[in-house]
Amino acid sequence: MANKYTNLCIAVTGLNANDNPGPGMAVIRSLKEYFGDGLRIIGLSYESLEPGIYLRDYVNKTYQVPYPTEGTAALVERLSYINQRENLDLIIPNFDSELFNFIKIAPQLKQMGIATYLPTQQQLTLRDKVHLKDFGTKHGFYVPADHKLYTADDLKKAVGEFNFPMVIKGKFYEAYVVYTMDQALKAFHQLNAAWGVPVIAQQYIKGNEINIAALGDGKGNNISLVAMRKLYITDKGKAWAGVTIKDDQLTQLANNFAHATNWKGGYEMEIMSTAEGHLYILEINPRFPAWVYLTAAAGQNQPAVLAKMALGEVVEPYADYQAGKLFVRYSWDHIADIADFQQISAFGEL
Repeated sequence: MANKYTNLCIAVTGLNANDNPGPGMAVIRSLKEYFGDGLRIIGLSYESLEPGIYLRDYVNKTYQVPYPTEGTAALVERLSYINQRENLDLIIPNFDSELFNFIKIAPQLKQMGIATYLPTQQQLTLRDKVHLKDFGTKHGFYVPADHKLYTADDLKKAVGEFNFPMVIKGKFYEAYVVYTMDQALKAFHQLNAAWGVPVIAQQYIKGNEINIAALGDGKGNNISLVAMRKLYITDKGKAWAGVTIKDDQLTQLANNFAHATNWKGGYEMEIMSTAEGHLYILEINPRFPAWVYLTAAAGQNQPAVLAKMALGEVVEPYADYQAGKLFVRYSWDHIADIADFQQISAFGEL
């Protein structure tokens, strides 16, 4: 199946696997499953304690890369160095905050012979939390009302409109359901410190939480689409267990989104299904979710298909997947040597 891809070398970010895991390890696991032992995985890390660095069965070598705030020139320089050593075929970035830079440098990467499969800058902006309500209004999607919070005083306006409970969200990550003004202020200051302004206050929608992982072809179609109902949610709102479900309404919603945006690449829709039967879009994440390995388990290996498309292969859209596939996330102590930690910390390579 995958033998024409011998000696494939793919770089992946998002190697953290804590209580708010990045998608990197799930992406790597999916790629390994499809492409087999001939695949070489290069980890791109930001911190010295991202677990993926030490999981040698999955990641062949890791290089530290500059933080997104350091800009594109530093990133290009570092990736050029890595490419000279590794001869990369493809990079799959997995963090919202790094996508702006990767999209910007994609033409330079292409000149180096490195493929990417990313949305455009315009697509990235369309679904931004700050613009999501306007996007929903324009295209006829249900999206909760929101307020942009630049100062603590802005919270009063939001409370006046939504009352409690409401959801306070960071610009890039994290969301808290708050029930009092004290909790709202605490969440605002915490998220402002972590991600900057605006912090977003969003109307609280009651219902069943459903996520869709999908892969858009950049021409208005989804090549793959798998829906999952959250069964267990952490205090950060992350799915710790979930089960694949099938529903024509969900399929239609994701297809409408792909059609409205011409989305290119992986994305995740976070949806609340209400008692009245409305599907509210809470967020659209511009990359694969951390639970993306479930797509492979259900019969649609989205990271592998993205890799094939990025490398120029024409891929037929998937027609079906298995409902009732369950995932349960768990913690596991991986033992490494302090020398490895010192090596990545001091030299930025392991």
